[in-house]
Amino acid sequence: LKAYVTGFVRSGNTYTANGAAEMIKEIVANIKSDDLEILFRMDSGYFDEKIIETIESLGCKYLIKAKSYSTLTSQATNSSIVFVKGEEGRETTELYTKLVKWEKDRRFVVSRVLKPEKERAQLSLLEGSEYDYFFFVTNTTLLSEKVVIYYEKRGNAENYIKEAKYDMAVGHLLLKSFWANEAVFQMMMLSYNLFLLFKFDSLDSSEYRQQIKTFRLKYVFLAAKIIKTARYVIMKLSENYPYKGVYEKCLV
Repeated sequence: LKAYVTGFVRSGNTYTANGAAEMIKEIVANIKSDDLEILFRMDSGYFDEKIIETIESLGCKYLIKAKSYSTLTSQATNSSIVFVKGEEGRETTELYTKLVKWEKDRRFVVSRVLKPEKERAQLSLLEGSEYDYFFFVTNTTLLSEKVVIYYEKRGNAENYIKEAKYDMAVGHLLLKSFWANEAVFQMMMLSYNLFLLFKFDSLDSSEYRQQIKTFRLKYVFLAAKIIKTARYVIMKLSENYPYKGVYEKCLV
């Protein structure tokens, strides 16, 4: 079950990682239990040692895409580094290192991907220049290739964000007051969670993954007749309505 846990409205010029450490603490406080392992999967906007230290101090795991700083790229392209092709075809290696201002070494997984042929035709003579390199810092025990694959699944999270932004319209500021917009945002996300719980409870597993826009088109924006009697108001759907069975189940 996916769900919104916490968040807040920020100014458009705020850097991605601002306030992230405090938010992480709030998330852990809300959901942590003895039998639950929490893993934070983040993009390079959160590649910051303070954020990493916060996660480590809370006893949680992290997998964060690192920025391609020269400290990392110079090591990854060194001729002594050996890349291994995994079962899924990805070439990876590992570094135990730290950035210039970091306090300690951490595990970095490096993935390299061969550049398109047109780009390779114009390459310099530098070692490893025929590849694009991607870096991930993590404290998990996942194998190197599994680290890359698990991060790639983060694309699903982007779909959730798009769903909230466009289908729930959370990207629009409706009021002049900043704090009023904050309140509206929290109400929207509460509604989003209620919708997720409704789908989880009332729909088949095949229907659960559909997004809000699709749900509206299938179950809300319907052609129907409203008939009023002395005691009842009756909504009549077409006999040929293709989702009649699911619709009736939702009303139970």
